[in-house]
Amino acid sequence: MPETKITIESSMYQALPIKPVEHIENIIEKLKPGSNTYETKRRQIINYRKNNSHQCYLLLNGTIAIFRQRDGFMLNSEVAPFIFGLSNQLADSEYLFMRCEERSTVAAIPLETAIEIIANEDLWESLAKLLIYTAGRVYDHCTRISAPTSYDIIRSQLYELMRESDEFRQHITAANYIQSRTFLSRSSIMKILAELKKGGYIVTERGVLKLIQQNIPLKY
Repeated sequence: MPETKITIESSMYQALPIKPVEHIENIIEKLKPGSNTYETKRRQIINYRKNNSHQCYLLLNGTIAIFRQRDGFMLNSEVAPFIFGLSNQLADSEYLFMRCEERSTVAAIPLETAIEIIANEDLWESLAKLLIYTAGRVYDHCTRISAPTSYDIIRSQLYELMRESDEFRQHITAANYIQSRTFLSRSSIMKILAELKKGGYIVTERGVLKLIQQNIPLKY
């Protein structure tokens, strides 16, 4: 029997950007015929540049996270369907790297080819929707990790973790997930997680978050 997710959220999390799945799938449908599709392993690294060409990646199945190259800080993660490489095409491709957080299906296409297809197929509206969503996700992440207290940050990251796929959550502890996406010390994370578990707000097994079974209090 598949695991049941119980995620109770306050109004703070109801303002998250809505993923424009229809527009993302519209772009993927047009780009996929000219792309190279392959299966990845869990934790496989993917770079934005390949053979001296900036790549655009279509996430068809699975989960991919984006990391900062210099310190391995996780900036964001997305589940399929999604498209990587369009929102940061003017940035230094060596600044970031991607990692598959579970076994995934990815399709790669040179960025120049992708832009040409988007222009020829008049996909500008769908591209704009994707870029607006991506910007919203980045803003949301910055808001979460700059919350006033450690407790506020941990609380928000627990809800974020609960949105990840089941396979992804089974392979990462809540403490590791939070530490990889914030600047908090491991000791402070472990202390708050232990108290939330003791209070019956979260259920964990060997450190893996199983469910949020009641609304986590706004105040510590």
